[in-house]
Amino acid sequence: MFKTIIVHVDDSPQIDASLQAAAWLAHAHGAHLVGSAATGISWPAYALLSGSMAVAPRDEFDGLRARQLGVASVEERLVEDESRDALLLQARYADLLVLGRDSPAPGAVRALADCLALHSARPVLVVPPTYKGQPLGGTVVAGWDGSVPALRAIGAALPLLKEASLVRLALINPEREAALHGEEPGADMAVYLARHGVRVEVVVERTAAAPGHALLDLAHGAGLLVSGAFGHSRYRELLLGGVTRTCSTGPRCRCCWRIEML
Repeated sequence: MFKTIIVHVDDSPQIDASLQAAAWLAHAHGAHLVGSAATGISWPAYALLSGSMAVAPRDEFDGLRARQLGVASVEERLVEDESRDALLLQARYADLLVLGRDSPAPGAVRALADCLALHSARPVLVVPPTYKGQPLGGTVVAGWDGSVPALRAIGAALPLLKEASLVRLALINPEREAALHGEEPGADMAVYLARHGVRVEVVVERTAAAPGHALLDLAHGAGLLVSGAFGHSRYRELLLGGVTRTCSTGPRCRCCWRIEML
């Protein structure tokens, strides 16, 4: 169950989709919803530039609107800090962080969603702009490669996996990590999920495509994609990308659930 959910508030067009997804989850789980906005600078710098410690509340998150979407407990929060640092700190005291899918600024290696997925202590739900408030259930695709990030992502997503009509446990070329899978790849994780009441089937994909693209192909038409996040060196991530970046920017999935535990 999720009891505290933080939704990132900014002035981008993504906020409508993010708020709807966060509100749906908060309503479904009886959670407290925090709309968190950041000034983008630390409070001493903000005070120096503005000449005052007083700040006006942001207009992008409306507590009344969240309540109209069915959320009973709502909080508006403005933090005088960079969005990345503010959200990383606040996520420690929440069950879930929700934000829109974004693009990195020119010259940046990672977008905000990637940074949070890689460094947040809590799971991150990335919502694309096409989300229109539909339930995050139906068919869910969960990437499984035997790694610790994938394991913790699946564990964090269990409240949603148990509500799904079907969870497709996706393994991409499992022979490459045979030592992590046991005698029959995916079987042990499928049993683990079934014992939690998850309706699960194992899907093994053998392909020459990059793992991220193969996972997105399997997630086509699904309501949610669950995937562990991991990073390479900054040089390799910049030149070659990676599964995390592919999944977070891919157009085919409604949402991408990522968590990083190195």
